[in-house]
Amino acid sequence: MLSNEIRLTSKEILEKDFKTSMRGYNQEEVDEFLDIIIQDYNKFNEQIQRLEAENERLRKSSDELRTRQSVQPAHQVNYDILKRLSNLEKEVFGRKS
Repeated sequence: MLSNEIRLTSKEILEKDFKTSMRGYNQEEVDEFLDIIIQDYNKFNEQIQRLEAENERLRKSSDELRTRQSVQPAHQVNYDILKRLSNLEKEVFGRKS
């Protein structure tokens, strides 16, 4: 199961030291690769923050729309009733020219 918790910061990645052995990795290659990881990591964090803000904005917009829609049908019903009443009055009392 994946956890939503981020385990490393870009600073921790940057400061990570690896032990070397006789046939160890080329330190410059490792550093270059970690630099790329740090850049991507920071971009992902920025994207997550942007998407969370957009998600919140859309949630608020959706809530406002739902509120307006719950109020709007009552106005529409009132309009329809007034229109029918007006048409009925015209039929019963005749049209005024």
